[in-house]
Amino acid sequence: MISPLDNRSIPELFGDALAQLSKLFQNEVDLARAELALKASEAAGAVKLIAAGAGLLIPALVLILFAIAAALMQIGFSGPGAYLCSGLGAAIIAFVLIWIGVARLSGDALKPSITIEQIHRDTIAAKELMR
Repeated sequence: MISPLDNRSIPELFGDALAQLSKLFQNEVDLARAELALKASEAAGAVKLIAAGAGLLIPALVLILFAIAAALMQIGFSGPGAYLCSGLGAAIIAFVLIWIGVARLSGDALKPSITIEQIHRDTIAAKELMR
């Protein structure tokens, strides 16, 4: 039995294929938009964590540095030497924390990898459709 769809002309089939590709492209744009919103939310969350950590760390760090300096003075360091040693230790820790936070905001971490992979698959499917 022949259905009405079997009698479509080549221009009709080509038009249908273009309509499907157009819909596919729109779906990819929607996916990209959603994924970028998710990545932006993740980045905002990382920035909030960095800020909250820094805000809570500052007073605690000051007290810890005073305690370390006092302990160093008790074992024979001069006052300035003890403060310098505890300050350098804090600077190293701060550098590591900042480095980790910046790494979380790198371009690779924020890249919409799911959308890129889906577009790659759709490109292959579109090429197959046009054969």
